[in-house]
Amino acid sequence: MKQTAEQKAADFVDAEIIPLDNGTLGPHAPVESRQKDSHGVKDYVILPLLFLAVTLLGGLRFGAADNAFLFIKPDLICLVYSAILLLLFVRAGLVRLNSWLDEDFALLRNVANAGILLTLCAASTQVFNSVLPEQGIAFWVVAFFFFWTLWNNLFAEFDARKLLRSVGAMFALAFVAKYLVLANLTAAPADGGWLARIFENPGKETLTWLLDLPRYGRSSGYVQFFALSLFLLGLYLTPARIGEKS
Repeated sequence: MKQTAEQKAADFVDAEIIPLDNGTLGPHAPVESRQKDSHGVKDYVILPLLFLAVTLLGGLRFGAADNAFLFIKPDLICLVYSAILLLLFVRAGLVRLNSWLDEDFALLRNVANAGILLTLCAASTQVFNSVLPEQGIAFWVVAFFFFWTLWNNLFAEFDARKLLRSVGAMFALAFVAKYLVLANLTAAPADGGWLARIFENPGKETLTWLLDLPRYGRSSGYVQFFALSLFLLGLYLTPARIGEKS
């Protein structure tokens, strides 16, 4: 039986699609809301926890004799290098300050964003503290290496990816120099005192004395490798504009 024209017209509803206040259609709103929630968790929970973990682990060492916990405070030069590194992050676009801190933002948002940047600064300081030798000639050699690299990068053209690769290579080389090269040149402590160490390992003991290298347990290198990995992961997850993908 054929439908009349009025019956066919009655099968259709005369209506229009009304967008929501944020300009999105109703079915897509929950998806975008979940995406914003996931970005918020990453930016305001995961990132600060990563950088705080690096801050706590960066100064941790283990004694060579008894593996006792030793916490080494960072030198002033580590804070200076951290400030230069943050300046490089801003200059290369890894962090765009106008999307992190703005007078149009709510006070709570500015405080939260400033807290993330503060944890990034603290973690950067402790990473320099981690890979810099504590004293002696090696300290000044590696410190000059950092100064020369950071100073040249200030006048180089970088984007965020190139800067991340440069920073990763710089810290990796310093880590290898301290925990693989210099650590193997350091003589292990002996029970018989300085004279016994001379007879057991004359070459290492001489280098330890000449370079003024501190004696730490092997576990220190593993902990600092973990801290450095967390720091680089945090940099990778750091968004240029807060609330967006990294």
